[in-house]
Amino acid sequence: MVKKINSSEFQSEVLNGEGVALVDLFADWCMPCQMIAPIIEEISNEKAEVKFFKINVDETPDVAIKYGVSSIPTLLVFKDGELINKAVGAYPKEKIVELLEI
Repeated sequence: MVKKINSSEFQSEVLNGEGVALVDLFADWCMPCQMIAPIIEEISNEKAEVKFFKINVDETPDVAIKYGVSSIPTLLVFKDGELINKAVGAYPKEKIVELLEI
């Protein structure tokens, strides 16, 4: 399951969290974002050891600004609160899974 979060939840669940987390920065109007959303949902059902989150950049721009996000979708992968991977664009399932192989 992919959980939609805001800035304070990002701080508590991702930056202060343990383990691996994927954060999908998206916007409702973004077609590539809509294309990868079901792929990320599918991966979240297959990888129970990874936490999956999404942040709407229109509603929560501070996270996007903090990580220099200028294009969406942007996928950020964190391990124990530290950014370890970043991908910009609509990636196929195999590439998204590769980002999580740490």
